[in-house]
Amino acid sequence: MNTRVGGVYKRLLELANRISDEKLRSITIEILRNPKITFTNVDAKIRFLESPAAPQKHHSYPGGLIDHTYSVSLSALALAEIYSKVYGVDVDKDIVLSCALLHDIFKYYQYEKDPITGGFRIRSDWFLSHEFSIIAELSRRGAPEKLLRCLAEVHGSGPFTTFEGLIVHEADSADASYMSTLQNMLWSICRDVEADIGVSAIKIFHKILSEKHVVELVKIYYSEGRGGLIKLIKRIVQEK
Repeated sequence: MNTRVGGVYKRLLELANRISDEKLRSITIEILRNPKITFTNVDAKIRFLESPAAPQKHHSYPGGLIDHTYSVSLSALALAEIYSKVYGVDVDKDIVLSCALLHDIFKYYQYEKDPITGGFRIRSDWFLSHEFSIIAELSRRGAPEKLLRCLAEVHGSGPFTTFEGLIVHEADSADASYMSTLQNMLWSICRDVEADIGVSAIKIFHKILSEKHVVELVKIYYSEGRGGLIKLIKRIVQEK
C-alpha cells in the first residue's frame, strides 16, 4: 500500500469513529474496513485503495478515490457547521459524515486498469452504478432510511429532501471541480510535452500521476513556471 494513501485511509477510519450513533458508526466502519458488495455476486478488478475517483474527470490517479472521500468528508462537516451557525439549519452531522464517507466507496468496482494509457477505464462488463450499489448494500445491512435518502440525493437520484443530502452534494461537487481544474492545467502541459517528445499526452498524463501527486506537480508549476514543470515531466517520462 502506498504510504500516503494508507495514511489518508487511516484518517477516514478516524473520522468514522467520530459518528456518535452506534449503529450508524458500526455500519460505516464495517464497509470502510471491507468495502465489498454482498447483495449480488460481483468481483472487483482493482483494489479499493488504488482506485481513482474517476478515470478522467477528477482524481484520476491511483488513490484518487481515497483523497476525494477524505476531502468531501471534511468539507461536508465544515459546511454543516457553517450553515448551522449562519442559517440556523438543524443538521444531523452523523448522517452527513456517514454519507460523505460512503458516497463513492463502490466506484472501484466500476473500473479496471487500462493497458493502453497506463491509467484506468470503465469496465465493459459493469452493470451496477456505484450509487445504486451503496444504497442496496446499506439497505441490506439495515441502515437508517435517512442515510439512504441522503446518498440518493448526493448523486442526483432524487430531489433534495434533506439538508444533509444537499450539504454532501455541494462538498462532492466542489472537490471534484477543484481537482478537475488542477488536472486540466496538467493536461495542457502534457499536450506540450507530447508535441516535443512524440509520446501521447494521455500516456504522459497517467505516467506522471503514477509518479507524483497532482498537487506536487501544480506546486512546481506555481513556483517554477510552465517551463520548470515541462522539464520535470520530460525527466519522469524519459527515465528508464
